[in-house]
Amino acid sequence: MHIGEVAARTELSLRSLRHWEEVGLLRPSGRTDGGFRLYTEDDVEKILVIRRMKPLGFSLDAMRAVMDDIEVLRGQDADDAVRTAARARLREVAVEAEDRRTALARQLDMADEFLELLGRQTR
Repeated sequence: MHIGEVAARTELSLRSLRHWEEVGLLRPSGRTDGGFRLYTEDDVEKILVIRRMKPLGFSLDAMRAVMDDIEVLRGQDADDAVRTAARARLREVAVEAEDRRTALARQLDMADEFLELLGRQTR
């Protein structure tokens, strides 16, 4: 599929998808003869992983590392030691993601309390 369809399906801008390619976070699976990017369903799944990491505030480098580890585990070429190390790194990221999610939930609770306060003040 072309970049426009991917952008619509993933609710991301064309600019984001192009930027992620420029920084090495994502590579389309192919290109047309005219040079247009072509994406597969697997590419869309990768994009959705990245999109889910973004609100948690992970850096581009951290997202790239996660994507690399996911690729290692999806592939058949890596030996057991490399796969074990990739799993360990992903477990660490999962713990960090949970901590970040907890912090975001606390911020959301505070925002809700603020909105409630404003609602009482404006009645």
